[in-house]
Amino acid sequence: MNFEMNIAENLKHINNQLPEKVTLVAVSKTKSIQTILEAYNAGQRIFGENRIQEMVDKYDVLPKDIEWHMIGHLQRNKVKYMAHFVKLIHGVDSFKTLIEINKQAQKHKRVINCLLQARIAKEDTKFGLPFDEIEKILSSNELKDLDYVRIVGLMGMASFTTDLDQVKIEFKSLHTFFDKLKNMHPSFNSLSTGMSGDYKIAIDCGSTMVRVGSAIFGAR
Repeated sequence: MNFEMNIAENLKHINNQLPEKVTLVAVSKTKSIQTILEAYNAGQRIFGENRIQEMVDKYDVLPKDIEWHMIGHLQRNKVKYMAHFVKLIHGVDSFKTLIEINKQAQKHKRVINCLLQARIAKEDTKFGLPFDEIEKILSSNELKDLDYVRIVGLMGMASFTTDLDQVKIEFKSLHTFFDKLKNMHPSFNSLSTGMSGDYKIAIDCGSTMVRVGSAIFGAR
């Protein structure tokens, strides 16, 4: 079986496991144009990158019906490079970043969908906002002035651990919080949790969007 068949088979295998309302984001960071096209030709249309410049370079040469998601930590000074095409920004972890996204989106007369990144992992290395900070942002009058930003949900990354019970606890806590916010914010429709190693747990814990790389493309 050649590598192209592997990618197609991997995608088919994963998609067969996903409930109907769960979206698959194929994490294509560091992957070549050819490799992404193999996934594209197998039917995948949503790809996630963690470096803006790499995403821009790929956007320029790949089919324009691809939906690009920015899944990495966001540097505010680089938002301008992707503001004309990015479909969803997963990892927004400050109000200042929302202001910058709004400013750049306005230049292109488009609304950019964003997820607020919640801090659920026990590790200090993970980015993200505490739950109370997220509630402050969502209830702030300043947010109402950002006409070119739409917050459509939350993103979270579980602790990097072999303790799957811990991962489950973290995902469940975020889902409970997401449900609480969803009742107050009609725009909330996306909970982005789960990667190659834990996406099945994430789905069981209410995730509506999973970010899968190595399980599709193989280990880097």
